Amino acid sequence: MAKRYNEEQKISDVLKAFIQENKLEKGINKVDAKEAWVKLMGNGVNNYTQNVELRNQVLYVSLSSSVLREELSMGKSKIVKMLNEELGQELIKKIVLK
Repeated sequence: MAKRYNEEQKISDVLKAFIQENKLEKGINKVDAKEAWVKLMGNGVNNYTQNVELRNQVLYVSLSSSVLREELSMGKSKIVKMLNEELGQELIKKIVLK
């Protein structure tokens, strides 16, 4: 049976509680990580991005350009930092470019 709250609550607090109670954080984090990649990397990189997947704090990115993969691999730590700042939490520890 669902709990009923008599006091007023912010919708954001209610949603956070719902997400935690139903163990939905992983799925939402995966979507957030993918959206952050798209937003931060821009059209130039996104045109060559085939897939972005977050698993166990590792962001796996499939790219169709080996040249772009090499360029991005030189700045992995900076990209991780930018993505975590965008996400507002330390969600990504490592990036694997494929």
